[in-house]
Amino acid sequence: MLEDAFEALKTFDWGSDPQVLKPIDDAIAASHGDAAARRELETKLLDLLQSGVSRAAKDFICRKLTIIGTAASVPVLAGLLADAENSHMARYALERIESPEAAQALREALSNLSDQLRIGVIGSLGVRQDSAAVPVLAKLLTDSDTDTARAAAFALGDIRTAEAAQALTSVAVSEGARSAVADAVLACAEALLAKGEKAQAIVLYRKLTGEDQPKQVRLAATRGMLAAAGKSE
Repeated sequence: MLEDAFEALKTFDWGSDPQVLKPIDDAIAASHGDAAARRELETKLLDLLQSGVSRAAKDFICRKLTIIGTAASVPVLAGLLADAENSHMARYALERIESPEAAQALREALSNLSDQLRIGVIGSLGVRQDSAAVPVLAKLLTDSDTDTARAAAFALGDIRTAEAAQALTSVAVSEGARSAVADAVLACAEALLAKGEKAQAIVLYRKLTGEDQPKQVRLAATRGMLAAAGKSE
């Protein structure tokens, strides 16, 4: 049954009966706690991912690798990041594979990609909350492409460390990226406040209370400062 499912995956496409692949799902579920079995399944999936299977089949494989993928999957998935059709699903898998090699592959891809593919990878680094990506994301805050700068800001806001906050408040960004930076700084301040680091949170909130900030940002920052000080509105 399982071998039949892998054989069916070779010709699987949109509109095919997904039930033919169910034995693979069952085998993955049954392999929980069995590293050897998972390695074997991972190897078979990677072999197919590198073959001429359809986009639908690659989509399925990437989803399964989010469950059983290890560092062994990273080079193959990283090779798909520059492929417009498959980059999204490769990122989806790399976001969820716990191996540090997955995060490293995403960071390294930033220098090789452009436009929307690079923006996607920036977002994935935020999803992983990859603190090691803070320096490179900080540089992208001043990128000439506003969408890239905004994506970098949002990713830093997802990472939510003191270092991310420092990066967000250390550079002058374009007008188009300012709202994204403000939202990200608020996210960092809230994370610091939740961890009990009230003084650091207040410093960030104060940076957002100036008249140059939109009203809603000033209000959110004021509420944050009051919460940090243990006061109600």
